[in-house]
Formats: sequence, structure tokens, C-alpha cells
Amino acid sequence: MLLAAGLPPVVANGTNSLGLVPGNIAGAWGYRRETTGRRSLLTRMAVAISLGAAIGAGLVIALPARVFAAVVPWLILAACVLVLVQPRLVRAMRARGWTAASLPRPSLLPALFAVGIYAGYFGAAQGIVLIGVLGTLYDHDLQLTNGAKNVMQSTGNTVAALLFVAAGLVSWPAAIAMGAGSVVGGLVGAPVARRTPDAVLRAFIVGVGLVAAVVSLRRT
Repeated sequence: MLLAAGLPPVVANGTNSLGLVPGNIAGAWGYRRETTGRRSLLTRMAVAISLGAAIGAGLVIALPARVFAAVVPWLILAACVLVLVQPRLVRAMRARGWTAASLPRPSLLPALFAVGIYAGYFGAAQGIVLIGVLGTLYDHDLQLTNGAKNVMQSTGNTVAALLFVAAGLVSWPAAIAMGAGSVVGGLVGAPVARRTPDAVLRAFIVGVGLVAAVVSLRRT
């Protein structure tokens, strides 16, 4: 929608990162029950994704805009594949006696650092990537994963947005409008998502990602 409104791709990306921060925070608040008792781990996770987000946003600012436009659809498709294969990966892990809790925690933080780079570079599909990674390394329960995802998005998007604002890569009227809408989405969406079966929620996540990838491919 931002591209259709005439914003350059890099400005649209910066505006999206800033505009979604209020909604991310609202979603994290709506899922606070799923994050209770995990503050220490979530804090370390937030630091890892924030460091990566700073690097990703820096790449957007430093690299030519045509590079960003060319890689975006493939990043979204890769994220969709990750979400689709995650249940099979979990089943394979369980067959070997592995669970998210039994995997070494050091594997989670580097993974989130890498996701942070992706999120800072292209914030629009980071939720899809986070669901795939957290569902494998953090917790196999999709609702608990979704709660952690909202916290990670809040911190990562905030860091990236601050850098985009400093670089002048934000359309403020659009960001304010998105922020207002995303708060409503975060507050209304969390209770709905909590009551949605995992398979339906996963299908919806992938469906949104596929539409975004197709639209992006057509534009490039």
C-alpha cells in the first residue's frame, strides 16, 4: 500500500518499521499471559534481535535502493517456506527425543541475531520468519511462540525505526496512520489469534506472506 501510494521502496520500508511499533507493543501486551515467567530469557532474546536489527537497518541505509527492491520477494518466500516446514521439522526433532527446551539455548540467540538482521533490512515479513525460528528453537506451542514473537518485533522494529528516522527515511503522515491502525490490530488481534487453531493461524500467516511475495515479484 505504501508503494502504491508512491513512496520509494526504502522510505516505504522505514515507514513500515516505525508505523508497526505501536501495534507490536499492543500485541505484546495482549499476549502478556504467554510471556509470564520468561522475562530473563526474553530479555536476552530481545538484545540479540535488536543488535541484528541495527545492522539490517544500516544495510538498507548504506546499500543502493535497487538491491533492496530485488531481494524482497525472495526473502518473503523463504520465510513462508520456513513456516510451512517448521511442523515437519518439529516432528523430526521429537522423533529423536529433541524438544525446543532440550536444545542448547546458545543456538537460539545467534538465530535471533540473524533474524534481527533480516528484520532490520525488511521488517514487513519478520513475523513470518520469527514464527518459524521461535517455533523450532523457543517453544513448539504456537501461542507461546506468538507471544515471544510480539516482544521480539517490538524491540527489533523500535531499533530499526530509530535508525530510519535518523536517516530521514520515514513518511511521518503514513507512519502515524499506520501506528494508529496497528494499535487497534494489536489489541483486537491478540484475543482473536489466541483462540485460533494452530493450523488455521499458520495457514493465514503463510497466505499473507505469499500474497506479499507475488505482489512484490510483479512489481520487480
